[in-house]
Amino acid sequence: MPHSDHRPADGGTFRSGFVCLAGRPNAGKSTLTNALVGGKVAIASSKPQTTRHAIRGILTRTDAQLVLIDTPGLSKPRSLLQERLNDLVRGTWGEVDVIGVCLPADQRVGPGDEYLVGQIAALGARRPALVALATKSDLVSGERLRRHLLRIEAMQEAQGVSWAHIVPCSAVTGTQVDEVADVLIGLLPPGPAYYPDGELTDEPEEVLIAELIREAALELVRDELPHSIAVTVDEVRPREGRPADRPLLEVFASLVIERESQKHIMVGAQGSRIKQIGTDARSAITALLGVPVHLDLRVKVIKEWQSDPKALRRLGF
Repeated sequence: MPHSDHRPADGGTFRSGFVCLAGRPNAGKSTLTNALVGGKVAIASSKPQTTRHAIRGILTRTDAQLVLIDTPGLSKPRSLLQERLNDLVRGTWGEVDVIGVCLPADQRVGPGDEYLVGQIAALGARRPALVALATKSDLVSGERLRRHLLRIEAMQEAQGVSWAHIVPCSAVTGTQVDEVADVLIGLLPPGPAYYPDGELTDEPEEVLIAELIREAALELVRDELPHSIAVTVDEVRPREGRPADRPLLEVFASLVIERESQKHIMVGAQGSRIKQIGTDARSAITALLGVPVHLDLRVKVIKEWQSDPKALRRLGF
């Protein structure tokens, strides 16, 4: 139900709506989502293809509410999982008010970007307003950024699209992040607030916990198992018998891999790697929930799960 009690202090029109951040893998979508929302709602890893579902982040201001949908990167499918992720991305495009296309400044505009924008152009009459976001602007010189912006501008004629705005930005340094928010909000229709003040995401708690565990795992095994990891949260419960002023939350979760031969990579020598994953994830989960956490991590093998329809359904894809 919309929370329609929001009114701009100056008596102007309150705007609200949905924006999808699109881009090829590792374009900076998740980092920008977190920067705009002002909190961690999406995995932001240096490894491409870390986002596995559409994550909603919520930015509420006195004049507007912006619901950001961070989708997986669109890429050539090499598994049933990637086919389903691509379908998720395309489905999201047709349901939002604005698409922010992330085109990282430290990488040349290439065939992957052209394919992505061509797919958006193919939406035809259903195509939302488009904003080009030159992400990672902090990684390049002023001259290189200028050339990158010119290439982005040239995509309009080549791909048959029209950018409402082209905005360079850096989510890491915060440069122009407020400008990105202003531009996106300016393209939203008048409407009510859909979520109450202070809410940063509508993701269920267990989904956020699973994402934090997977992020911790990716940081340690990104080279060996970049795409083979899924996480299931099997149970979350308060530990019995704890005093009210010293609660402890017990989290039982499984790191899912595809082959028995991958187990030693995930576990590490004498369990060192899974212990480190647990330590890193526990700190992040404690920060998210504001309560101490005991994390029980196991490794589970589901053979070739990325290409198994039944396994994908069980894992929520």
